Amino acid sequence: MPDSAGLPIRMLHDRILVQPGRESGERKSRAGIVIPATAAVGRRLGWGEVVAAGPHVRQVSLGDMILFDPEDRAEVEFEGSAYTLLRERDVHAIGQQAGDESTGLYL
Repeated sequence: MPDSAGLPIRMLHDRILVQPGRESGERKSRAGIVIPATAAVGRRLGWGEVVAAGPHVRQVSLGDMILFDPEDRAEVEFEGSAYTLLRERDVHAIGQQAGDESTGLYL
């Protein structure tokens, strides 16, 4: 598995580098009600795209959209872009593309 997508970094062990999704501070409910960023909510997980992976990563591939806990992360910046560094065990789920017939998790 290649370990990076054009980044000047080589990941080690079971580490993955994720580009977090762009989440705005405010969210909208299905009914259209605006929920401010300061509203108290339970633990909220975030989505991100895997852009680099170490040689011991087994279940995550480059380009996968993963679900992770933003509280359990280390942030790093390369060439003006922010990334999140995780261990593979910190990934809660991998999103599956619609129409992908391989077995996996449907989110």
